[in-house]
Amino acid sequence: MLTPEELQAARDTVIPDVIADGLSVLFCGINPGLMSGATGHHFARPGNRFWPVLHLSGFTPRQLKPAEQDELLSYVGITNVVSRATARADEIDAEEFREGGCLLTAKVERLRPTWLAVVGVTAYRTAFGDRKARIGPQEHTIGTTRVWALPNPSGLNAHWTAQTMAEEYARLRLAAESGRG
Repeated sequence: MLTPEELQAARDTVIPDVIADGLSVLFCGINPGLMSGATGHHFARPGNRFWPVLHLSGFTPRQLKPAEQDELLSYVGITNVVSRATARADEIDAEEFREGGCLLTAKVERLRPTWLAVVGVTAYRTAFGDRKARIGPQEHTIGTTRVWALPNPSGLNAHWTAQTMAEEYARLRLAAESGRG
């Protein structure tokens, strides 16, 4: 268990992406939380539902732990809109999100995943200037990469259950498996 001091010391740290060229799906979080910054693992806060939802949706054959994130490259990758760790996403202003969207666009153009899956429709709207975006596949593409906005797996997003999130993530998985772009 990390102390509050250890968590605060992780503020503004950057954790490495879990990426490779030509992935089927590149998941994109909003930004790392302090637990992720302290551990170096994406979606590391115990209440975050990313890992259970990834498994429930069929992306992974078993539920991986954050420390096993490198095993994901057999399936998918992970990056973030904004790379620095904060206690809350609302510590990031709209300009930083837009700048993150530009950096993300360059990363996606270089890596060419089939799908970019942004976990957090509000972050997607801000980073890409699409105020009308809804959960699901987007009209916007980055080169040949299609974009899908997914529900944020944070435990704070009580509107979505793990099961309803898994259903939406599974829609993306099926689209990726069928080659629908």
